Amino acid sequence: MKKVIVLSMVASGLVLASGYKIPEQSVSSMALAAAYTANVNGADASYYNPAAMSFMEDKNFISGGLSYIHLPSAKFSSNAGTTYSGKSETEDILVPNLHFVSRAYGDFRWGVSLTAPGGLSKRWESAYQKASAQEFTLKILDLNPTLAYKISDNFSVGVGARMIYTQGVVKSDASDTGTPLSRDMEGDDISFGYNIALHYKPTDDINLAATYRSNVTLKPEGDATLGFMGSYNTYGASVEIPLPAALVLAASKTWGDLTVELNYERTYWSKYKDLDFNYDQDIGGLAPYFDDPKPKNWKDTDAFRIGVTYKVNDKLTTMAGFAIDETPAPLETLGFELPDSDSKIYSLGVKYKMSDALTVGVAFLYLDKDTRTLDAGVNSNGVLVYGGEFSGSGAYITTLGVEYEF
Repeated sequence: MKKVIVLSMVASGLVLASGYKIPEQSVSSMALAAAYTANVNGADASYYNPAAMSFMEDKNFISGGLSYIHLPSAKFSSNAGTTYSGKSETEDILVPNLHFVSRAYGDFRWGVSLTAPGGLSKRWESAYQKASAQEFTLKILDLNPTLAYKISDNFSVGVGARMIYTQGVVKSDASDTGTPLSRDMEGDDISFGYNIALHYKPTDDINLAATYRSNVTLKPEGDATLGFMGSYNTYGASVEIPLPAALVLAASKTWGDLTVELNYERTYWSKYKDLDFNYDQDIGGLAPYFDDPKPKNWKDTDAFRIGVTYKVNDKLTTMAGFAIDETPAPLETLGFELPDSDSKIYSLGVKYKMSDALTVGVAFLYLDKDTRTLDAGVNSNGVLVYGGEFSGSGAYITTLGVEYEF
């Protein structure tokens, strides 16, 4: 039987940028801090800008990669002292990706991508943190078939359909705080969305692109086991959470062997107003803990990215990137399941052409999350009412990838 995914992390849908999002889904995008929309030119064009497929060489392209993500421990220092302070567990996670772009069929071209664009995990074992977020784990797979149509020699459009599979776990245990409450939930869901893209080449050395991914409403439903005073009951449960729309505007310019790309990304997180669970029967006195809507009131966010690609010679290409990304989560509704903050992203990578058909690559990315301070009384989420400071969040990522043309 399906069991419900009920975690506010799901709301972002997508970890490693604002709202736990992973925009980097290939070696090139990882090396360029996701400033990779206008100058995309491999099999991953299917995911980042399907309209760009029209301007690739007339051959098949396939690429795959694996990212190792290390999430250091997040720390919370309470203004009320060490009793209410704590730190999360470290996390080590592998995330795959796979992309394909076909040969041209007249003015048409198709592609498909399988990515894991977000989720990851946050676990706390300190008493007052695990009372609400002992474990929040989210896995997402996005299957994204795409189609491009070349309208003219310098203009193309692309469209795609998204089938998003979500699997998650949420656990909480307040017994160490003297409150005998617990929950244990896990489950999955399949939802659908779309994406569109425009690509324009005013000259051979300039690319302009716009892409849009639609909002997707995740609708997990199933069972939730709630505990009180050593007694456990299972209920049918459901929740609706938005996976927000995102707009990217990008431009790239090439000077000989050097290409620079600038990206602006707007993510429409304001769809996430609250987290509201529904049960198939009255849960009685547990309602204030597990049933009352929890306000989130996230805001739309902006991200600014720059990527630099330098072709050293016919075999070796180097890349570097930098990005600034806002958090959507206001201080008033911040929680231990997602202690998010503004971030800066630094990345670099190389690709080496082993033969005319085979290219291998490696990329490294460091995500630096800002320290976030709460004054007393700003947030009413459990012990956060006393105020305090979140620090230490971030991520280290290494990606290995292979590209093949035939």
